[in-house]
Amino acid sequence: MNIPEGLVTVEGLAVMALLTLMGIGSYIEKEPTAGRKAMMLLPVSFVLVLLGYWDYPGKIWVTGIIGLSILVFGIYLFVPAFLFRKKKEAFPKGRIDERTVMFSRKELKPGSDRFKKYYAEHPEHFRKDEQFRQQPGLLSKDAVFYNSLAFVAAEANFFIVDALQDRIEPPVSLEKQIIEPEEAADFVKNWLLKIGVKSVGITLMRDYHWYTVGGRGERYGKPVLPRHRYGIAFTVEMDEEMVKAAPRSSIIMESAQRYLQAGTIAVQLAKLIASLGYEARAHIDGNYQVVAPLVARDANLGEIGRMGLLMTPELGPRVRVGVVTTNMPLVPDKRIYDDSMEDFCGKCMKCAENCPSSAIPFEKQTKIDTVRRWQIDSEACYSYWCKVGTDCGRCMSVCPYSHADNLMHNMVRWAIKMFPNFRWWAVRMDDLFYGRKPAPQKIPGWLKVITQVNSKGKQADISNQDKPEKCSDLSIKDQNIEQPER
Repeated sequence: MNIPEGLVTVEGLAVMALLTLMGIGSYIEKEPTAGRKAMMLLPVSFVLVLLGYWDYPGKIWVTGIIGLSILVFGIYLFVPAFLFRKKKEAFPKGRIDERTVMFSRKELKPGSDRFKKYYAEHPEHFRKDEQFRQQPGLLSKDAVFYNSLAFVAAEANFFIVDALQDRIEPPVSLEKQIIEPEEAADFVKNWLLKIGVKSVGITLMRDYHWYTVGGRGERYGKPVLPRHRYGIAFTVEMDEEMVKAAPRSSIIMESAQRYLQAGTIAVQLAKLIASLGYEARAHIDGNYQVVAPLVARDANLGEIGRMGLLMTPELGPRVRVGVVTTNMPLVPDKRIYDDSMEDFCGKCMKCAENCPSSAIPFEKQTKIDTVRRWQIDSEACYSYWCKVGTDCGRCMSVCPYSHADNLMHNMVRWAIKMFPNFRWWAVRMDDLFYGRKPAPQKIPGWLKVITQVNSKGKQADISNQDKPEKCSDLSIKDQNIEQPER
């Protein structure tokens, strides 16, 4: 066997191995369509292998052209990142008033003094906010994806999260224990990984990490004082099967579960640090003094993607973030800016195409407050949440980075990070196997066990959650509500 014949044979065997791995992995992660497509492409690899073994006229030329073409294409795909100019990281300047955040605005009671004062100061928000107030609301019985079991499970989780609010800043022990910063950082990281976090990092707290003024509950209108030097950020994984059905009811159930998990771990960590004699505060759902994704980014856990969420190298946006700030001496992680995910987001745009509320921009990053970034339409996004009763998660479910944490997908994530030319093709391959606009998967079978009647007397059989098949059919445009300005 000469060199061209051997090259084509090796290439065929390599393609065969990758397609087999893709097929098996897809069936394991309950993606039968992707698995079938991989199996259907297997004959292509067989043909390449046979071309290297069969005797036929012009074999040397055929194998030479095919082998060389695949080799050149492979070299093009895998040009290493260090040969490309790396984008410089830009840091935000200034701080955010939490009162302007959607989760704070939803708590404003129409007619109250606080309501009147806020919209007198921010009249540009009033018309847009009326959109979500006309919808049934999160976890409402009248919402499109109402599911009694999933919704009450989510409410139960949020009930416990609320119960943690009085524990977020434990009393500090008067007996301070001296521990070396390196040892403290090492212990904290290993302990958090032991009790279930996906990733963890430490950063020096910066001014832009903190809100200027509180915006929720008793903290409303009160200045936020940046009094802690270190931030410990961690992520917890959201179950892939529960996320794949987004925006159906399983997503809000899973979100609530992971907010609870992150909150419990954060309170545990704050208590541990306080018991050692150092100040610490857990920042949990409904009670943040910090912009958690920015703290996590600077702790080297990921980058901020097109959809405005933290994109982690392991699971993309399919995580929830927890933060504890403290004055206990720690060794922060060295910030290593990775522009590969932002570059990938610039080429992908799958989240924007699949967003039911058209809240995610298609445009390139624009300069906002001194930093080039993407800005979602938070009013349109939250209005959709209030219509369907869940926190949507459609962008998270279709993101190519959100696939299972297995060998095949980890190889792709690694190649995206290391080889810029591979990124555009990675998007096309994801489209081929999973679809450019994949239909949401059905909610897990164990959630389809009862029939409910909503508050208007309308039957809401859980099987209705499988309709409509396309999330675009549930666009906010279906309502007689004026669209927000883009």
